[in-house]
Amino acid sequence: MQPAEPVQSAARPVGRGAKVRAAVHAATLAELLDKGYAALSVEDIAQRAGVHKTTVYRRWVDRDSLLVDALADHLATDLPVPNTGAIETDLRALARSLVQMFTSSTGQAILAAMFTGAAHLPEIAAARRHVFDDRLTRGEPVVARAIERGELPRDTDAAELLKTLAAPIYLRLLITAEPVNEATADQAVRVTLAAARAGALRPARVSKAATG
Repeated sequence: MQPAEPVQSAARPVGRGAKVRAAVHAATLAELLDKGYAALSVEDIAQRAGVHKTTVYRRWVDRDSLLVDALADHLATDLPVPNTGAIETDLRALARSLVQMFTSSTGQAILAAMFTGAAHLPEIAAARRHVFDDRLTRGEPVVARAIERGELPRDTDAAELLKTLAAPIYLRLLITAEPVNEATADQAVRVTLAAARAGALRPARVSKAATG
């Protein structure tokens, strides 16, 4: 019986830890949505999650480290990478999923925190960069398959294509505050495909004059 006890005592905290982390992350995003970054507090998050604030402080040193962890975890959720058999419908699915994510109430609260309220935090900038780089990497097979099918020029730069697709959506979300909907996504697809097919999305080449 003695050998079995360490196994049981070691297994239980893992389950509790995972459940607490998920509950606290969910509570953090809910509080962010309800109150915004400025009014976010560990006490309110703990109360909403149904745990004591000391439980939170055992895992995260302060409010901002908790927020960074919750945002990174939420944004790491995979957007489905489409494979419809055609580049136009693949890009439309990608663009529409981006619109859907960031026009939701939670998505808007996350954008506000990442680009205004908590934008001063180095950890937020690093998390943002990591997420966007990861999304570009995940989207590259969509472009590669289109090149193999002959739908795009062979020297199309996948990263530049995906940035061109996302740029007008983020422009409206973060700068112009114009409506963002499926029509926005579809227009971004048309512009991106026109640029790619015209050869405007090739890898950047440094001129000899620039390199000396």
